[in-house]
Amino acid sequence: MRLNRFRTVSRAGALVGAGLSLGLVAGPLLAKSPYPPLQILLQSGETVLGAPIAYPEGTPKVTAALVTMIPGQKTGWHRHDVPLFAYVEEGELTVDYGDRGKKVYGPGDALLEAVGVEHEGENTGDGPVRLIAVFMGADGESNTVMQAE
Repeated sequence: MRLNRFRTVSRAGALVGAGLSLGLVAGPLLAKSPYPPLQILLQSGETVLGAPIAYPEGTPKVTAALVTMIPGQKTGWHRHDVPLFAYVEEGELTVDYGDRGKKVYGPGDALLEAVGVEHEGENTGDGPVRLIAVFMGADGESNTVMQAE
C-alpha cells in the first residue's frame, strides 16, 4: 500500500513539475505580443553632427559590412554620400571631422555617421576595432568616397 501511495505522490509531483515546466515554456508563447523584446541601439533622424538624415534618390540598396581595424590604422579622409548606421562591437575609434571636431566611439556605441562631410577614423585603442556598418544607399550611389589627393 505504501508503494502505491508513493507512486501516486510521485506521479502527482511529476505532473505538477511538468505543468510548471510547461507553464514556464508556454507563458511567453501566450503573451499578448509574440514579437521578442527589443533593445534599441539607436533611434534618431539626425547624424552625429546634427544634420537631418536624407535618403538618396533611386532604387534602394542596403549594404551591411563588418569593419576591422588594427591599432593605429586609419581609414583615410573620406565621406559618405548615403546614410550610414554603425555599431561598435569592440575597440576605440576616434573620428576626426576636421573643423567640426573629433568624436571617440567605443564598445556599444551606435551612431548615424555624418553624410557629405569629410572625416577620418583611427583606431586609437590598444586592440582591434570591430564595427558593423550598414549603408542605406541606392543603386549607382557610392557608399564611401575617398578624398582626392
